[in-house]
Amino acid sequence: MTRVITRWEPARDFVALRHAMDRMFEEGVVQPSWTALARQPRVAFNQDWRLPLDVYSTPEEIVLLASTPGVDPESVEITFEGDVLTIKGEIPGAFEGENVEYLMQERRHGRFSRTLSFNVPINADAIEASFDKGVLTIVAPKAETVKPKTIKVTTRQAVNGEQ
Repeated sequence: MTRVITRWEPARDFVALRHAMDRMFEEGVVQPSWTALARQPRVAFNQDWRLPLDVYSTPEEIVLLASTPGVDPESVEITFEGDVLTIKGEIPGAFEGENVEYLMQERRHGRFSRTLSFNVPINADAIEASFDKGVLTIVAPKAETVKPKTIKVTTRQAVNGEQ
């Protein structure tokens, strides 16, 4: 049987404890988790909440993706003014029947909104929005002045034997 002797470093334990406390504070106070919000459904869910987005850019466009389960596409309002895109809507509420008492309520519902400022010029007339399986996709084409242009390098040909 082999025995391994390790040196005890109390400072390491305190650092690990500090990281755990920092993580607990951030998740519970600064940015509440879904379960923390679920413990206060009447307070947190009855207010407008910020719609989470995934946003990526290609050379031609900026694409926004948002999970919007159960949302009627006709009820989503998308506006673009100047360089600001605003998305507003509502995710239908929970089941409210007689003699129902929720034991857990983690799914987000209620009014949502999100406003984004673009840092590149956008072709506002060509913005498109679509729904597919509960995902809202907004494609905002970049203006022609922003798209990268490739410039071909040419060589100058010698004229009459000049070099």
